[in-house]
Amino acid sequence: MVKNINKVLVIASNYSYFIKELVEAEAKYVKKINVLIHHNYISELARFIPFKGYFTVVRQFWLKGKIIDFKCKPENITVDLLSLFYLIPDGRNKKFADKIANKFESYIKKNKIQFDIIHAHFVYPQGYIAVKLGKSFDVPVIITAHGHDIYDMPFRDNEWNQKIKWILDESTHIITVSESNKRILVDKLKIKEKKITIIPNGFNYEKFNIIDQKKAREKIKLPEDKKIILNVANQYPIKGQEYLIKAMKIVTEKRQDVICLIIGGGSLTEELEHLIGKLNLKNYVKILGFKPSDEIPLWMNAADLFVLPSLNEGNPTVMFESLGVGLPFIGTNVGGIPEIITSEHYGLLVEPANPNDLAEKILTAFGKKWDKNYISNYAKQFSWDHIAQQTLETYKTIPHSKNGE
Repeated sequence: MVKNINKVLVIASNYSYFIKELVEAEAKYVKKINVLIHHNYISELARFIPFKGYFTVVRQFWLKGKIIDFKCKPENITVDLLSLFYLIPDGRNKKFADKIANKFESYIKKNKIQFDIIHAHFVYPQGYIAVKLGKSFDVPVIITAHGHDIYDMPFRDNEWNQKIKWILDESTHIITVSESNKRILVDKLKIKEKKITIIPNGFNYEKFNIIDQKKAREKIKLPEDKKIILNVANQYPIKGQEYLIKAMKIVTEKRQDVICLIIGGGSLTEELEHLIGKLNLKNYVKILGFKPSDEIPLWMNAADLFVLPSLNEGNPTVMFESLGVGLPFIGTNVGGIPEIITSEHYGLLVEPANPNDLAEKILTAFGKKWDKNYISNYAKQFSWDHIAQQTLETYKTIPHSKNGE
């Protein structure tokens, strides 16, 4: 068993949002954390190419964009970004992970980075890289399987299935964020149950807490006399905003004092804007684009409901953030969502891809009296500090190798 964990190497796709917050929570309990991130040079070029689709995805990861956030970074965390050039994006590139692993290995040796354990976030390519490094440096490898890397990637084709299965088999231990994910790992990918620990995602309780709704609306200039629905998610098919917009058509036939605000961006923005126009909802549904992460607590506190109509999920961070500010959460009955929304005191569950059910639940929620403090107190157990402590306990109890040695 690995009893003393003082130095951790994290392999991640970015140092921002939930990965940053979890790593910084862990940093309170260890001496040193090194974070290695790979970066594609083409993401810098994509900012100047006015095409959508592929370039919309790639340009999100330019250096001064979403990939790294050094704000308030603790001194015992070092973040290193290694750049290389490749055309096929990460989620579809079956060949490039060896190249990154070799680059990381050389960098670790050159800079004499020391670590007791490797923790990768997402199975591919990060988990693959971690397994390769674990073999080279003879340290245990723990992989957190978050969502699409479990419910999507392994089932695209046989080659993907074999690749993901090899990574999981060769890792020392697997953390996943929901019982739903665990069932896929055990039942479909045949991973031994004893090799898996469930630790949910979390949220920053100091940042996402209750403030006065009227003051929040004043700060971001929202009307006081409207019922406000909030959605914060990338605009991709899996996030289901199409069904939220269609549900709003039904909702506005019952009441007209409602506004739905969608924060985020992605490949579907133009298509969603077209749907809003087609359904004559321009006065009721607004796509606001990206907002700074520091502003999101204000938007949540200003809202009356948070709605996430995803077709599939792991364990969405925005769910915990919504609950943290006492905002009732309406989410689809998929992935880890029903494992958290276990009571109608916290929110309501809907069937995925069902605008009628979603509209009905939105109208029901507007008629309920919600206890913000009760919701927020429930969410405290999912603070990043609690999640970090669970993660570190898992580090200490895993075997040194995948064979239990």
